[in-house]
Amino acid sequence: MDEPRKRSRPGRAPAPAGRTARPRQSEVARLAGVSQATVSLVLAGKKQGATISEETRRKVLDAARSLGYVPDPAARRLAAARNDLLGVFSFTATFPTDVQHSYYPFLVGVEQEAAARGYDLVLFTGSSTGGAGAAGPDALSRVRLADGCLFLGRHVPAGELRRLVADGFPVVHIGRRDELEGLAWVGADYVSASREVVGRLAALGHRGIVLIREDDDAPASTDREHGFLKGLEAAGLPGGPAAVFRSAAPERELTAERLRGWLDDGVTAFVAEETDTGGAWRALRTAVRDAGIDCPREVSLALLGSPPPDLADGPQPTGFDIPRTRLGAAAVRLLAALVAGEEATEPLVSCVFRAGATAGPPPPPAP
Repeated sequence: MDEPRKRSRPGRAPAPAGRTARPRQSEVARLAGVSQATVSLVLAGKKQGATISEETRRKVLDAARSLGYVPDPAARRLAAARNDLLGVFSFTATFPTDVQHSYYPFLVGVEQEAAARGYDLVLFTGSSTGGAGAAGPDALSRVRLADGCLFLGRHVPAGELRRLVADGFPVVHIGRRDELEGLAWVGADYVSASREVVGRLAALGHRGIVLIREDDDAPASTDREHGFLKGLEAAGLPGGPAAVFRSAAPERELTAERLRGWLDDGVTAFVAEETDTGGAWRALRTAVRDAGIDCPREVSLALLGSPPPDLADGPQPTGFDIPRTRLGAAAVRLLAALVAGEEATEPLVSCVFRAGATAGPPPPPAP
């Protein structure tokens, strides 16, 4: 007589022979050859954040089936517990509530959207973890007091953020961070905006344009440079390394002598990136002043973003404005969807061109 066959649940592969413990996501990750953060997102059915290819999704699902993986119901119940609190973590020693601070408009958008959705906010800083960019095994553990957390800052502890994502904790970064797999983010379209600024300068007649930027691999800086070079290419102007001045200390290295050398080589316009420090724009303004060059009659200047508060005097720079309030609101919408376990995406937010008063036609060539 045949031995009775055990029936398995539809859609679930039988557990490997001899196995008694429940398979874990880390095992699925090893078998699929991906990170645990990717496994967490795929198994939860979430598609926001970094792009996850269909091939990667298939590998994860195949690995889960082969191991007989099923979600831990206790963990799911814990994850479903909500306090209606959203965290906002700023990698600064004190929270940037000054209305002149570049982060303040982000916070306005965050607060307005959170209130509209019935969430209260918990504000975190890096003050108790060593300040900006703090890292360590417990650097971000406090944010788990909230249902999910928004992060603000160019330099963040990548390892800690990966750990939060791998644990399934809802996280959204304000600003592109797609180098961290599985991290959801919202961002501005710096590429298109920077390209437009170059196009406007080219339309004025400029044929030699140089970008001044900090020596920084932050995604926002990379996007601006990418858009700048695309703008040069579209206008048929020379690009490459010679068109980009990258410095770890622009306020020291961008001198009046260097500026005059560029002008002698035919450069008639300079574009600076906006950063938290404002170093590139500050150095460019200082070099122009020290060289005794008139702007915009002798040289045109543009800023990819808004000037820092301490440099808001004088003519408004040509460039673009970052829709910080809209970005803050978009980040809350995305985070609320993550907390609810829903699929959601937020498109890049367009920047608005600012005509300003620091750009004009290039000076006529010397006889």
